[in-house]
Amino acid sequence: MDHEGTTFRFVDLFAGLGGFHKALDGLGGRAVFAAEWEPKLNALYERNYRLRPWADINALDSDSTIAREVPDHEVLAAGFPCQPFSKAGDQLGFTDTSQGSLFFKVHQILKVKKPPRLILENVPNILRHDKGRTEQTIKTKLEDLGYDVRVGHFSPHELGIPQVRDRAYFIGSLDGLDGYEWPGKHPDPTDIADCLLADVEVTRPIPELTLRAIDMWGDFLSRTPAELKMPSFPIWSMEFGATYPYEDDTPPAVWERRPRWGLRNMDVRGSFGVDLDGMTISEQRLHIPSHAGRDGDLEFPRWKRTFIRQNREFYLQNRSWIDPWLLKWRPQELASSFQKLEWNAQGEKRDIDNFVLQVRASGIRVKRPTTAPSLIAFTQTQVPILGANLGGQRRYMTPAECAKLQSIDDIELPAYDLDAYKALGNAVNAKVVAAIAKPLVDGVHEPTAFDAPANPLHTLGATA
Repeated sequence: MDHEGTTFRFVDLFAGLGGFHKALDGLGGRAVFAAEWEPKLNALYERNYRLRPWADINALDSDSTIAREVPDHEVLAAGFPCQPFSKAGDQLGFTDTSQGSLFFKVHQILKVKKPPRLILENVPNILRHDKGRTEQTIKTKLEDLGYDVRVGHFSPHELGIPQVRDRAYFIGSLDGLDGYEWPGKHPDPTDIADCLLADVEVTRPIPELTLRAIDMWGDFLSRTPAELKMPSFPIWSMEFGATYPYEDDTPPAVWERRPRWGLRNMDVRGSFGVDLDGMTISEQRLHIPSHAGRDGDLEFPRWKRTFIRQNREFYLQNRSWIDPWLLKWRPQELASSFQKLEWNAQGEKRDIDNFVLQVRASGIRVKRPTTAPSLIAFTQTQVPILGANLGGQRRYMTPAECAKLQSIDDIELPAYDLDAYKALGNAVNAKVVAAIAKPLVDGVHEPTAFDAPANPLHTLGATA
């Protein structure tokens, strides 16, 4: 944007694709400093925003270095690394020395530069991590610097953007937050069609095994009697015909108690009804579902017992059409994630090509086309798949479409699709940030006129 009318300066830490930059720039801000360690994203940020990020935030290794290298600013924005706090990671939190401790670098910059406003973003699990102590540590550290702090969480779909992606936000002000109000939730339904592009050239085909699994579950849906309500619980086909113990006992408990025989001579069956008699323990392990065969699981939690029971009862009540389906598709030959289905479209016509699909460890998730599932950085196998009736053919959402989901669709993306998906999975949603930040930055002004060039290239730390 033209920065002649800018009113505040901001820094963009752990900048990635620049979702914070887009949001704050659009609210009248000007970036005076950014930090991004990944070389390709560092170079891309410079091309998109004409600002060269600092390469390694850890190179800001002292208060004096921060005071010298980080320009004065009115707003600090940071989406500090989420992996140490995510349910999908190891949840090491602040003890993760490579990434978990980076919040304290943000804290150090705030201590030295004392910007009037701050906005931080992370995964929602950070509010539950370590029984709430992580959230409290962050709030206390910020409050000790003089900030009034509030914490909220928002998903883009709540603000009219067709993606479910809950994120936690910490906002802070040295002037207090008495007049601040979080943005109102969007009352109207969203539609993923708003983010889809016409005449898409498919550059990343869906793997054949994935297509087979989609066909398999599509046939399962079509065989389901119309009068039968689809289960609200996840469908675990490996439990069809299984009778191994799960209520008061578990396979790992039996293996520990009977190290020679295990489940032999107990008249029980494993996944898909396989008879376990005559098998060694090593062979038995191959025929017990992964959710029931982990060493040390001597008692299953209530939710798991419930799901196992529900699936076995569902099978016994519907064997007349499930057994022919099993015989035709042989799901036991597919990976465990393909053997499970999560139906999140209760009451809808059971045509799998009408929906948005996502391959997860918990199964193939089927969602209404009102929203896309959350973009995920950890793996590219979970990129949303459009049913043929949505995308013209079964296909992955393209990086350009995923960029629209993150409200950053007018910038250059990484050249390779997998790099783009990863970066988009790590990005903050620019429209969500803008909605949260607008009342926060209203009235914030830099104390003096800008004396830098209109389009500066901040080179400090570029080779750090």
